[in-house]
Amino acid sequence: MSLDDFAIILGRIEGKIAKTDTNFRECVPASVRLAITLRFLASGDSYGSLMYLFRVSKPTISLLVPEVCRAIVEALQEYVKMPENEEQWLCESKKFEEKWDFPHAVGAIDGKHVAIQCPPKSGSEYFNYKSFFSFVLFALVDADYNFMFVDVGCQGRISDGGVFKNSLSCTTILKKGNLKLPPPSPLPNSSIPSPYVILGDDAFCIE
Repeated sequence: MSLDDFAIILGRIEGKIAKTDTNFRECVPASVRLAITLRFLASGDSYGSLMYLFRVSKPTISLLVPEVCRAIVEALQEYVKMPENEEQWLCESKKFEEKWDFPHAVGAIDGKHVAIQCPPKSGSEYFNYKSFFSFVLFALVDADYNFMFVDVGCQGRISDGGVFKNSLSCTTILKKGNLKLPPPSPLPNSSIPSPYVILGDDAFCIE
């Protein structure tokens, strides 16, 4: 992450995560709180490892990471949004065709296993096929890897197709036909109308 991007995020959430010094100790600066959280999200380092790296106690880190994550979600959620009409979807399709030479694609969808400790009394619910415990981050992105939709928290043992079928994107958007995709049109060098598609590496069934 560049310093400019870091400064932008810090400027948006500083008021929500900043603490006040007391007579007993100095607080952890907002910039350090954000740095710790971003390091944790990017690397998956344990709180114990981050404690030595940033010289902040493990109990403090365990409290500040969730707090900073909530602040980031609240401040930046407006940037994660799907196209709202046919013109915007056509713009996304044009990007896929120009950048990836794939016409009629309007997005790419996939899941990412995020490693976690086994939740109490969960059995094998979160144990995935890669042999570790996880929950799934399922996302729809545009041609430039920008998130258009994110669903987080499904158990790791569930396949990408299962995650998709039970995700908010499928139940509230795709199944209800609210995408407002452009009507089928001919592909380059063809006269046969073809639908616009979302790319993926698994079989997704939309009823």
